[in-house]
Amino acid sequence: MFARPRHILPLIILSQFLGTSTWFAGNAILPSLQQQWGISGQALAPLTNSVQWGFIAGALLFAALAVSDRISPRILFSICSTLCGLSSLLIAAFAQSLDQVLWLRFFSGMMLAGVYPVGMKIAAGWYPQGLGRALGYFIGALVLGTATPHLLSSLPDVSWRQVMAMVGGAALLGGSLILIWVPDGPALFKGAPFNLRALVEIVKCRPLRAAVGGYLGHCWELYAVWAIAPMWLAAWNQLHNAALNPAFCTSMIIASGSFGCVVAGVWSRRFGSRAVAEKMLIISGGCCLLSPLMMLAPLWMVLPFWFIWGFSVVADSAQFSALSAQAAPPEVVGSALTLINAFGYATTALGVEAVALLLGVVHVKWLAWCLLPGPLLGIWSLRGFKKRGTDESATEEQGQLATTPPSDTH
Repeated sequence: MFARPRHILPLIILSQFLGTSTWFAGNAILPSLQQQWGISGQALAPLTNSVQWGFIAGALLFAALAVSDRISPRILFSICSTLCGLSSLLIAAFAQSLDQVLWLRFFSGMMLAGVYPVGMKIAAGWYPQGLGRALGYFIGALVLGTATPHLLSSLPDVSWRQVMAMVGGAALLGGSLILIWVPDGPALFKGAPFNLRALVEIVKCRPLRAAVGGYLGHCWELYAVWAIAPMWLAAWNQLHNAALNPAFCTSMIIASGSFGCVVAGVWSRRFGSRAVAEKMLIISGGCCLLSPLMMLAPLWMVLPFWFIWGFSVVADSAQFSALSAQAAPPEVVGSALTLINAFGYATTALGVEAVALLLGVVHVKWLAWCLLPGPLLGIWSLRGFKKRGTDESATEEQGQLATTPPSDTH
């Protein structure tokens, strides 16, 4: 056993939060860009998906080159978080067109592939036996980071350029904290080379196939719900002649998901990851179904409804990480998680694209119905998940996660 300074975990989580605060910044500034540059609502999909496709490209590139094994993870995290911050600062200072924003957002997505998953690897070096328990906190930090740009844009007299500057500065700070105060842990894991045979194993292994199906259903819904939220609330405002602040409410809705991640992690120790993930899919799917009806509801019903949706839509993320790591064959688990991660983010991009295509055709209150197949697919897939042994215990999940390269399947 080795000595572990108490500041390590809080600093890693704080750095994750700061480094990922740029993730949803494009969506947060979209209303301002529409006003100033005259762009249409169809920009929702490219603004969201430029980061998603960038993340996919970065994750696959980093895995193929084994970058996090060739470079100290803390140094790689610092470099990527810094470059992510600089790209946001460039948007704040110089961007004059949507194309410029999209290319810089794509680059930000690539660099985020060196922030969140690499931060998980840093944590594994310090918490080889406790990573499973901490997983909810890490994804919770990502969710809080995702909510931050919406919160900043809701502040009075704050321009979209200032929002980008603030999240860019946050990412620079996150990179500095890791570099200065968080050394590589004594149990740092040396990853195996990227192996495309993992793709065959995903298809062949029934438990892994079931976990992936559940995860992809979750991904179809997740980012699209976050993208719909401010538009849905703005439409509710108009229908009820209300003065609700859509940006602020969206930030709180997304932030409620960080609490969901932590609570789901606690529940999984008692009920198992599969059961918790299934229940969260049922709840979020129910919210999709009720979305049109809730447009007619009063404020005292609307806000709890959206907070429940925000809680449940992301609470199962860490549980799918545990299920995938548990089901994957040990010899290809790192490569399998990387591929699953890429499939998941591609699915989020397709979900957002579907919402954007329907935006000009149907009222926003009906958009959630196109997301309902995601939870349904997830629930159906998880029915086929066969637990290893007689019980999917928290100890088993933690042990598996602690001995494999961490990879976010959020």
